Amino acid sequence: MSSVRADEVIREVSAESSARLARVPAAIRHIHLIGVAGSAMAALAGMLSMRGFRVTGSDNQLYEPTASLLKGLAIEVRTAYDASNLTPPPDLVVVGNVVPRANPEAQALLASSIPYLSMPEALWHLFLRDRRVLMVTGTHGKTTSTAMMAHVLTAAGRDPSMLVGGVARDFATNYRLGAGPDFVIEGDEYDTAFFDKGPKFLHYRAHGAIITAVEFDHADIYRDLDHVKSSFRALVAQMDESRVLTVCADFPAALEVSAGARARRVTFGLRAGEFRATDIAIGPAGARFSITRDGQTVARDLELPIGGRMNVANALGVWLLLREFGLAEPELARGLRTFGGVKRRQEIVGDAHGIVVIDDFAHHPTAIGVTLEAIAERYAGRRLLAAFEPRSNTARRGVFQDGFARAFDRAARVYLGAVYFKENDPIPAGARLDTDALARAIGLRGPVAAAFPSTDAILDAIVADARPGDVIVCMSNGPFDGLPQRVVAALR
Repeated sequence: MSSVRADEVIREVSAESSARLARVPAAIRHIHLIGVAGSAMAALAGMLSMRGFRVTGSDNQLYEPTASLLKGLAIEVRTAYDASNLTPPPDLVVVGNVVPRANPEAQALLASSIPYLSMPEALWHLFLRDRRVLMVTGTHGKTTSTAMMAHVLTAAGRDPSMLVGGVARDFATNYRLGAGPDFVIEGDEYDTAFFDKGPKFLHYRAHGAIITAVEFDHADIYRDLDHVKSSFRALVAQMDESRVLTVCADFPAALEVSAGARARRVTFGLRAGEFRATDIAIGPAGARFSITRDGQTVARDLELPIGGRMNVANALGVWLLLREFGLAEPELARGLRTFGGVKRRQEIVGDAHGIVVIDDFAHHPTAIGVTLEAIAERYAGRRLLAAFEPRSNTARRGVFQDGFARAFDRAARVYLGAVYFKENDPIPAGARLDTDALARAIGLRGPVAAAFPSTDAILDAIVADARPGDVIVCMSNGPFDGLPQRVVAALR
C-alpha cells in the first residue's frame, strides 16, 4: 500500500468513527455490550463497571476465563442474541467484532436510534483519549509484551492502566485501571466491527508503539502478506513526529512497513537492529541477557523469569520503548526480573510422576516453532510431546500446510487434533488444513506424528506414550477441551 492509500484508510476510518462518536450522549448511565464474552469485550465490561456504569451484555457462548470474570463483576449477561436485549433502550451499545451484520440483535440496533460504537471506539472515547497510550502490536508476542510493559511500569510506581488479550499473572486479570498517565494496550490488526473493517489499532492513536513482527495471519480477513502489511503501513502513517515507534528488525516485513515513518523509529532484535540482545542464556530459571547498541554494551545481565529467545526479544522491545519514555535502567531491570508472565503462555499446569504438562496459546507456525524451541531449551535433554489443535481462523485453513510441517521439528511426538468447526465460518473441505497429510509431512522430518479424530483420542495416545522425564505441551488458541488438565489428571 502506498502512503497515499494508507492516508485514505486513516481518513475513512476517522470520518466514519467521528460520526459515530458524535452521537454518543454526554450523560451515559447504561451501556450494553453485544458479544460481551470476548476477551477484550469482557475486560471493557469490567472497566465500565469499575467506572460506575450499569453494564449489561449478550452472547451465545461463554468460555472461561471470561465467564467467571463476568460473573464476578455481577454483570447481567443474556445468553442469546435477541432484539429484546435492547429493551428498555440503553444509552450506548458497544458491538464486538465477532458480531455479524445479520445478527438479530445487531439488526435491531441498526433499526433503532440507539447510539453505538465498536469496542476500540468505546475504549478511546471512555478511557484512552486523556491518557498516554503505549501500544504493542505485531503478529507475535503482543500479549506477553503488553503484560510485561504494564508490570514494569507498575513495579516502577507509575500505576498504569492496562488492557491485554490474556490473563496477566502479575494482576490476575486482563485489565486494570490505574491513576497514572499511561494506558498500556494490546493493539490488534484484526478488523474492528461489521461496520468498520479497518484494523482495531488505528483507533488507539498510540503515543508509543512496539511492532514485534509482521507475518501473514488472519486468513479469514486478509488475502496475503501484502494485505497485512497495508494495515501496518496505515498505523505507521498515523504516527507523527511526536510519537515513538520501536520495531523488531528480525522480521523484514516489520522494517519494510515502518521504513517511511515520521515517528522516531528505533530498531531492535536478536539478529538485527540498532539495539540487540546478546549473551543470551536460557535455563530452568528463565533467561539472562545483555543489550548492545551498535556493538557497545548498554545494559548487562538482565534477568527474565520466563524462558525463550522470542521472550528475550519481547523484553528488549519493552525495555527500549519504556526507556524512550523516561524509565531509568534500574527500574527497567527490576521490572523485567519480577515479571510473572501470562496464563497459557508456556504455563505449567502440572507435574505427574516426573512428567511436566504445559499449556500454550501458540497457533501460528512461527509461534509454534519458537514455543517448542523455548521449551526444548528450558528442559534440555528431555523428550518433548506436542499436541496441537487447529482452531484459529488461519490455522483451520490450508494456507500454512507447509509451514506447520516445519514447526514441530523440536518435538519427538506430535498429536494433531481435528480441524475445529465453526458454524459462523464453515470452511469448505478442500480449503481446510489436511491434518493427515500434515502428520505425514511432519513424520518425514523426524518426529513421530499422527492425526486424531477427537481430543479423547489424543488424551489416550499421550497417556499411553508418556514416560517419566517427558515434557508435554498442548497448543491451541481455544480451551482444547481441557486437554492439559485432563492429561495431568490421567497421568496421576
